[in-house]
Amino acid sequence: MIRYGLLGFGHHCVKRLIPAFPSARVSVLTGLWRRDLEKAAANARAYRIEHVFATPEELCASPLVDAVFVTSPDALHLPHVLLALAHGKPVLCEKPLGMSADEVEQMLAAAKNAGRCLGVAQNLRYNKSLEVMRDWIAEGRIGRPLLAHSQFCFAAESSPRKWIYDPALACGGPIGDVGIHCIDALRFVLNSRLAEVNTLARADERSAPLEAYATIGLDFTVGAMGSVTVSTRGVYRSVIEVTGETGTIASEYGLTVDTDVDVVLWRAGNAQERMTVSSADGYTRMLDSFSDWVEGRDEYRATAADGLHNQQVLDAAYASWRTGRRQTLPVA
Repeated sequence: MIRYGLLGFGHHCVKRLIPAFPSARVSVLTGLWRRDLEKAAANARAYRIEHVFATPEELCASPLVDAVFVTSPDALHLPHVLLALAHGKPVLCEKPLGMSADEVEQMLAAAKNAGRCLGVAQNLRYNKSLEVMRDWIAEGRIGRPLLAHSQFCFAAESSPRKWIYDPALACGGPIGDVGIHCIDALRFVLNSRLAEVNTLARADERSAPLEAYATIGLDFTVGAMGSVTVSTRGVYRSVIEVTGETGTIASEYGLTVDTDVDVVLWRAGNAQERMTVSSADGYTRMLDSFSDWVEGRDEYRATAADGLHNQQVLDAAYASWRTGRRQTLPVA
């Protein structure tokens, strides 16, 4: 059993992580730290978390914590990951992993030096909807993939995460916040890296200097081309679809963990196959997969080494927006 300590405790922890631990096989939440100690104590009482730590150092040094889950704002990921690794703790870190690829490279070097596991909380890799899509594509049900698209929209004004438009804390606007999910989801179902990125984005008076909505063009190394569209100005929607030479696989709301979704195989305008799945256990499966990796039983699907490529894609997406030029990704 791996005992987790949370560095950071906000809306995401309450909505997603706290409900994920009780049904886990080999993962248990044992402690937390947040900047406001009174709120931390109240959270611990409300959610029956055994230990409250006064500082990140205290949590990372504690023999009561086996692994650290970094859930703080983006700009704090680097110091928190390095601190946990310095204390010899495996680390699972929220996405985006860092503010830049340089930061991720520092984390990877520290993890190698410490000999500890470092993973990214790309929970969608444990969504059953994406597993079905990945399997169907690998089985050749749509032939060679040609086009891929994912969209994620939500209304930022109603989000309790007030820091997401603070450029001192956030890696970016919706590209960094939810676009990373879309990019990673497409990479996962296509089993591919990216070769080139081209971005159109706009800020508005409420988001500036960060973007409010964007379209990212993607050139996958497997030969498919794709796009990611994101916004913090629309009603919630998440979709993922891949079109091949002989058909299309699509899942409306395929990135959600809140409701059952359909994964549909289309050919010539007809639904040839439909599978209804739930991804409600995605976060739990992610936690247990990381715990299994830490204890040497299995591999984890979203290692930090793979996460470096996602961070390079984010860097390229923002560079493309700033310069107006297509960006080429490093070769693996």
